[in-house]
This record gives sequence, C-alpha cells and structure tokens, in this order.
Amino acid sequence: MRTTCIQDLLGNVEKPSRYLGTEVNRCVKNPSDVKLHMALAFPDLYEIGTSHFGIQILYHLLNQNPQVAVERVYAPARDMAELLRQRQVPLCSLETQTPLSRFHVIGVSLLYELNYTNVLNMLDLAGIPLYARQRDGNHPLIIAGGPCISNPEPMAPFFDAMLFGDGEEALPQMAAEWIAWKDAGGGDRRRLLERWSQIQGVYIPSFFHAEYDRRGFQTLTPKHADQGTIRRAIVADLDRAFFPQRPIVPFGKPIHDRLRLEISRGCTRGCRFCQAGMIYRPVRERSSQNLLDLVDASLASTGYDELSLLSLSTGDYTRLVPLMEALMQRCQSDRVAVSLPSIRAGTLTPRLMSLIKKVRKTGFTIAPEAGSQRLRDVINKNIRFEDVEKTVAHAFELGWRVIKLYFMIGLPTETEEDTDAIVDMVQALKQIKGPRQRRGQINVSVTTFIPKAHTPFQWASQLSIDASRAKMEHLAAKLRRPGVQFKWQDPRMSELEGVLARGDRRMAEVIEQAWRMGCTFDGWSDWFDFGRWQQAIEACGLDFRFFTERERQLDEPLPWQHMDSGVTEAFLREQLHAALNGERLLDCRNGPCQQCGVCDFDTIRPRIFEEGPANRETEAEVAGEAEKDRSEPVEYEMVWTKMGPARFFGHLEIIKIMTAALRRLDLALIYSKGFHPIPQISFDNPLPLGMESEAERMWVKTAVPYDEQVLMARINSQLAEGIRLTGCRRIGGRKDKFKPDEDHYNVFIDPRSIDLDLIERFVQSSQWPYERKTGKGRVRVIDLKDCVKSIEVRGPQTLYLAIKRMPPHMIRPGVVLQQVFSLKEEDAAGIRVVRLDKSSLHNN
Repeated sequence: MRTTCIQDLLGNVEKPSRYLGTEVNRCVKNPSDVKLHMALAFPDLYEIGTSHFGIQILYHLLNQNPQVAVERVYAPARDMAELLRQRQVPLCSLETQTPLSRFHVIGVSLLYELNYTNVLNMLDLAGIPLYARQRDGNHPLIIAGGPCISNPEPMAPFFDAMLFGDGEEALPQMAAEWIAWKDAGGGDRRRLLERWSQIQGVYIPSFFHAEYDRRGFQTLTPKHADQGTIRRAIVADLDRAFFPQRPIVPFGKPIHDRLRLEISRGCTRGCRFCQAGMIYRPVRERSSQNLLDLVDASLASTGYDELSLLSLSTGDYTRLVPLMEALMQRCQSDRVAVSLPSIRAGTLTPRLMSLIKKVRKTGFTIAPEAGSQRLRDVINKNIRFEDVEKTVAHAFELGWRVIKLYFMIGLPTETEEDTDAIVDMVQALKQIKGPRQRRGQINVSVTTFIPKAHTPFQWASQLSIDASRAKMEHLAAKLRRPGVQFKWQDPRMSELEGVLARGDRRMAEVIEQAWRMGCTFDGWSDWFDFGRWQQAIEACGLDFRFFTERERQLDEPLPWQHMDSGVTEAFLREQLHAALNGERLLDCRNGPCQQCGVCDFDTIRPRIFEEGPANRETEAEVAGEAEKDRSEPVEYEMVWTKMGPARFFGHLEIIKIMTAALRRLDLALIYSKGFHPIPQISFDNPLPLGMESEAERMWVKTAVPYDEQVLMARINSQLAEGIRLTGCRRIGGRKDKFKPDEDHYNVFIDPRSIDLDLIERFVQSSQWPYERKTGKGRVRVIDLKDCVKSIEVRGPQTLYLAIKRMPPHMIRPGVVLQQVFSLKEEDAAGIRVVRLDKSSLHNN
C-alpha cells in the first residue's frame, strides 16, 4: 500500500487519506463533543510513523480523557505533497479528515534530525506559519517531544513549547492546563505558556533570549529567573505507567509489523557514545506478570503473529529467561514468534536462542561498535571478542544463517589499527561453522560516529566527510568477500545529522532555507541532497565544520546546556577523562552507584523485578493444543466485498487484514508446517489495486466446526471499512470450491471521454491482438477476442464486461478499456470498475 495514493486524491480530493483512518483499534470522536482537539504529527511516512510505539502510547493515553480527542497525521510523500499543493487541499488528520489548521494543539515527534524539513513541510501544507512568533490565536499551538529535544535549539523557533523526557505524565498535565486556560476564557496565550512552563520537562523557547559572542558561541538568557534550567520529565515507575492494550493495527507493511512490548526503559551500561543510555536513565523494568497480562490483552486485540520485546538492552532484563519461557507457553500454540531486537553479545544465551526458535527464528543484531578491545574500553562497551564469538557460534549451531554486526568509525582516539580490527573480527567470525560445516552470512553495517548532547563525548569532534569516506572505502575493499555483505551510511548524511544534533538556534534559518530549496525526507538516500544543504548553510553565513569537526572546549557554552537530563556535567567530564585513559565503568545495576546524578533514591531510582512469572498454561491446555493439531480440518468458503476505501488495499494487505481478523477471534485455525507457520487461508484471483468487488473469495481451514452464520457475523465485526462477508459455507474439499470460469464487471464511464461506437467495432472484428510484455523483456501477443466474452452498454454511464479466465494470462478490465477505447494507462486506471457477484453463495 502506498501511504499516499494518487488515485485516492484524484478520485476524492477532499478526503485524500480516508482509508488510512479506519484501522483496527483507532479512536474516533466528534470534535464538537470535546474541549481539546489535538493532533499527533509524525514527520515521516505512515509506514515509518506507525511503527513508533511512543505515538501509540500518547494517542491512547490522551484519548482516555472524555474531554480530549486526539488524531494522527503523517508526512505525505513527495508526490502527494505536490498534488495537495496543486489542488490547494490542506493536510488533514486521518480519523476525521480535519485540516490541521483547525486543531487546538499539534504535537510533533522529533525522533530523528533528518526529519526536520518534513516538519516545516507539514506546517506549510496545513497553511500554518512556520515560526512561533508568526502565529496568533487563530492558529494551533505547536509543541514537540522526543529524544531530539535533548538539544532543542535548531528547531526551537518553530515551536511554542517542547517537552523534554517521558510524556506519559507531562503531556496529560499540559492538556489539563490547556482546558483550564480555555475554561477561564482563553485569551493571551502567554498565560498558558507560563502555566506550561511550570510542568517538569516543558521548555518554552520564547522565554529564552539567544545571544552570540565574537567566537560564535550561543548563550541563552531566561526571561524569567526561575526558568533557567529545564529538567527532564521522568516516569518513576514504568510498571504503573500507561500501556495501550489495544494498539492501532496499521494498514500496509510498516517497518515493524508486530506487537511491541516495552519491557524496560533506561540503560546503565554506561556506553560513552550512547545518548539514549544517558537521557533515559534510570533503569525501570515492568514486572513479568504485568508483561504477560499485557501480552494476553494486546495479542487478542490485534491478531499479530509476532511479538517484539523492546528495551535499550533487552538481554539485561532481570528475569528474561523465565519471561521468555512463560511467553513461549502463551505464544507457541498460537504461532506467535518472539523477537529480541536489541541484544548484547554475552546475554544472548543458547537457552534464549532455543526459546526464540520454537515458533520461528527471528533476526537479531550484535553491536560490537568497535573492532578492537582497546577502543571498546574507551567507549565503555563492556563486551569482549569471546562474547561475540560465542554468541555467533551458538546462533549458527541452532540454525541461524544470517548474523548482523553493527560498527562505528570515527570514535574518539580511533587509529588505523582500530579500523582494521573490524576486518579482523568479521574474518574470524566468518570462519565459524554451523551444522553440516556450513558457514553463515555476516551482514556488516558501519556508520560514522556522531557526538551527541548529554554524553561524555559531547565535546568531541566528528570525523570529516573525506576522512569518513576513506575509512568506509577501505573497509568495503577489505570485506569484499563471499558470505559478507557490507553496508555503510553516506558520510554526508552523518555530517548533516551531526550539524542538526549539535547546532544552535541559527540552524533554524538553515533548516528553513534548505526546505525552501526543496529538501524533504533527508533521511532517505533517494531524496537526500547534500548540495542544497551546503548552499543553505552558506547562504546563512555559517559553516558545517564549526558544529561538527571542531573539538569543543570544556568551558565553552553548549547550545543544550539549559536542558538538564539529570546526568550531571561533572559525571560526563569524569567519564570523558576515563575514556581517554581507557578506564572502564561498571553497570550500576549489578555494581556500585555510578554517581551520575539522575537518582534521588526516593522517587527516582532503578526499579528491577527479581521474581519470575507464574506458569500460565496447564498440562491439560498443552494436551488440548496437541489434540487440536491432530484433528481433521474443516474448510469454509467465504465471499466478501471490497468496496469504497477498501479498493486501495493491495492483495498482500488483504491477506494481512483477513489473517489478523481471524487471529483476533481466537479461532482454531489450521497452520502450515515448517520454518514460518501461517494459517491455511487461500484466496481467489486477486483484484488490481483501485478496483472494487462485490464477490471476492477465500478459503479458511479450522480444526473445529463453526456455525456459518455465527462465524460470518464474528468475522464482520473485525473487518476494515469496505470489507464485509456476504457468504460463508462449509465445503467438502477442493472439488467443492466454487471457482468461476469468467469474471463480470460493471464499468462506470464518462460518455464524453469514451467513444462507445468502438464497442461495435470490437464486437464485429474477428480478432483483436495486443502485445503483452512478459519476463526478461519478452513480448507475447494475446487476442482479446479469445478473452472478452461480452462487452455492452448497460446504461448512460455503465458498461458491462465479461472476461474469461485464461491462466496464466489473466486479462484485467483496465487492459480491455485501454485496447478497445485507445485509452492511456493512467486514464483507464481512473475509471471505476466493480467486479460483480454472480455466484449462488450469498447469505445476507
């Protein structure tokens, strides 16, 4: 599914994303029934944004309040943005298609610096002035949150308020203050901003004045004496924090198409390069029992077949093996796979691997970060080559064929020997053999180190573009060998990320300039244009190298020094000194307190759970599952419609929608065998994208019989708008399946744009050949007269088509329209076509 379907826009300009707001578990309220109408905006494509779980948390959390309605909006792709501007259609929300300019508050997620231009693009598409100083009471308040707020300055001028830290408590407080301000008459927004500024974690950029000295260093002066420092908002107890038990199930194929379960937040490993490891302290775990309850509820409400345990370092969860054992008891019978996306070498034990592969082998990445032990000690990455070697050996022994390794170049004190050590490590790991003496695939990913705010390396310099490229090319040449795949990020992209991560308020003008030059989706290699960014920063009288390649002095003012992450500057300086001396720091989870400054040991402190989860499955239940697998399957044939917004679902999306619906109903489905078991569901001849149908077919196998009418009603309760079962019958096998020899269509035309006299010419002709391209550039000539059984006018704006099924070359109505009426492909695609129901299976 394309996030931005041009046909949708062409067909209904007023509602360009209608079908995207109808997902399972979305929340739709009447804006007139609430006091606060808020939009959560994600500055990237739908497929990316729907994979961010923070949006899901805040969306469902705020929608619990009956006085608040929260909707979603994602960045339209470039083609859709262009069409919106051409047609003068404002950017709208998904749920109610409300133009963004009509919302009271818009909250933007700033997760990645290279999305900054997308924020400006979304505001412009909504008709909202870019800068906070340009907006008045007729415009929404624009607020931001996310890890990029650790240095808010490059984007600060565009926002009325920015939230630093956890949002589960702070954002509802902001909503309550807005409602109280509005109930008091609203009026001067400054009064609301003053109330917001009293909430921990809330930064009001307009309350600070920026000045620059002759060296080019920014100094911020607070306009209110009590607001000189913004302390990060922290959820003290994650086990009591809100978690959505009914997360939205996105359409299409998001980058993370699975249920995500945050098992802990924060990390105390003390990796000196890692911003997340500093700004998300302390470690706060969810209890195993809580997690199992959340799994039960969330899987039942979504129908997912994969579960991902989220954490900065999942392997550090205190009771991970007992949790995994309990999850397998819950998930194995339903063929739900469990993945651990973030795991440290040394914590991925053979026991964990054997548990993971019970359903299917999910992938994982090992991040040594540096090739040599010396450099790993500098960055405090407390793993040794032996840990990585054992982990890879165990994985290959248990059947994994691909291992991903992640490294960085340009780390402080790095030498040529450290770079070559990456090659040495990969070569050594490549020698490890699995079963039958087979060697696995090693996928190596390398990026340039970017010194981030609030880390011990925040004063360090960043490797230049030329030096970075030279190292990348050196590694690529050394690792060009069978069984090794090497990927590296464009050093220019890393340079831009470094500038935006470490810049000051002057970067806002650069971001605006780059956007006006056409820069959007800068994190996508296809659209990244470093030349335009160079022109933009030069036009603003700045230099990339001032922000990246220059080592900063310990006493110079930093653009982010007014943002208090909780980690003290003294601790960061001590760790910088320790890094230069190669001294390691132990994890305070198991060792002494690191004295980083985050914990007060009253409210804010590490929270871990030593108890294991309870056994949640009885022997009788296990035996019941085994008996179900041995039972004789029952097969049902189902007829369903695909109308209206559902016409924009591709066949793979239909499979996903139907499969998830059946899984949510907890039906006794029959699964395939092998590496990746899936429900035994098959589909008839799928429709092209954009076409409607009164009679699509699928066949479903279950282990037990169901009443057809009850089954049909239950399934209909789970389906997306435009999809509805109209028939269901139990069949006796393959011979009992209804498979038509021809398909029938109604075609809705504009008689002014089609010469209907051509129909008679087609009917009277003895043959009507057309050339069809096949694989490898070959051309096959097909006679449409053999395929089209009937074509006739049924009304002033309706044609009737009957097309024979002649596999392997299935002829679509679009082809007939193009060939008979000499239409262009795009013109034929814009014509509405509906496949008709001509079967006897129809139970209304």
